[in-house]
Amino acid sequence: MSGGRWVVHLDLDSFFASAEQLTRPTLRGRPVLVGGLGPRGIVAGASGEAKAFGARSAMPMAQARRACPPAVALPPRTAVYRTLSEAFFGVVRAAAPVLEQVAYDETFAEPAGLAGAGPDDVRAWAEQVRADVRASTGLAVSVGAGSGKQVAKIASGLAKPDGVHVVEHGEERALLDPLPVRALWGIGPVAETTLARAGVTTIAALAALPTPEVTALLGSAIGTSLHRLARGIDDRAVTERGEAKQVSAETTFDTDLSDVVAVRRAVAELAASAHRRLVASERAARTVTVKVRGGDFVTHTRSETSTIASTDLAAFTTTAQRLAIDALPDAGVRLVGVSYAGLTTAVQGTLFESAAREEDTGAVPAASSSEVPDEEPVPDRAEWRTGDDVAHPEHGHGWVQGAGHGRVTVRFETRSTGPGRARTFGADDPELTPADPLASLA
Repeated sequence: MSGGRWVVHLDLDSFFASAEQLTRPTLRGRPVLVGGLGPRGIVAGASGEAKAFGARSAMPMAQARRACPPAVALPPRTAVYRTLSEAFFGVVRAAAPVLEQVAYDETFAEPAGLAGAGPDDVRAWAEQVRADVRASTGLAVSVGAGSGKQVAKIASGLAKPDGVHVVEHGEERALLDPLPVRALWGIGPVAETTLARAGVTTIAALAALPTPEVTALLGSAIGTSLHRLARGIDDRAVTERGEAKQVSAETTFDTDLSDVVAVRRAVAELAASAHRRLVASERAARTVTVKVRGGDFVTHTRSETSTIASTDLAAFTTTAQRLAIDALPDAGVRLVGVSYAGLTTAVQGTLFESAAREEDTGAVPAASSSEVPDEEPVPDRAEWRTGDDVAHPEHGHGWVQGAGHGRVTVRFETRSTGPGRARTFGADDPELTPADPLASLA
């Protein structure tokens, strides 16, 4: 069936972990976890092999490593991810100039050349873009296409890994109807619970309700919008996003939290979620704000502002947890939110590396610290850490696989070399020096 608009959603598969497997060929086909390696570390990305064990993004690293014992855990390398992300978006913009970027590794597009096209033409367009992305970056991208953003997003999930899924016009309901209501944009835990109490657990059941009944359950504005999405009607435009003044994440709990440990855990997850949006916007933040709503519906907010902008997740998390504890109500906690403001493109801290390294040493700086470095500090040769990029005059570029007891094992390889040989040196070997992570892309 042809005619009508086509929206596509493009999503790089397991981006952070795939970038590590690309530039460190020994890791290809192996489970990989990317994130903070210390006791408070959070998983930023997991490879498909690690996901098969149950590991996933935003999970505590310790929990992910227990779920996936054979995983190789590495600290993130933002410079590598930024370079690959820019290459990805460069390719996609050449095919569809107007993009609605969702994150470092995913975007919506509505290619003008596909207006009125048939599904075969859409598949051909998607396959060409996928081939161009792989040629430019070495990475796999999954593409979903449909009549609107909701369907395109779900379709790209069905296309994973490394595929294309086109939902033909008129087939939206066949895709949506069996799915749980939580699959719809805008339905969180509270709305899901409200609908479940009314016996509505699938998108088909929501679509079957009269609109007045949906708005009575969910409110007029959101109820009307969600009812249209449930019926496969999605005419939202794909537009370039303006820069928001803040990025945030919040959640309302099905049951009020009364345990401080549970509150701290929830704050950490929200801090990580908001941080991913901050990183995707390529900005840093000066202010951390926490919102806590009690069971009595009274909302308490606390903020802390630094003199410099940062992207240090560990520092953000520590600050947010402290602010949340200070704002705890006498009653249970119904809602928690974390937001970052005072946004700037003048990044004075690193995006991921500083958080990972601070966690490794157990020293987490305060959000107001003025000691956040402009650049990643060069490690002492006696303190090599897993994942460090290194160079040797004879063996070339490599990365640290392990270190301790005065020794360091380095795997010498880059994107183009294929799996490299591992060699062991004294930790203070003068010929082994820190290297630019971007050299691994060669």
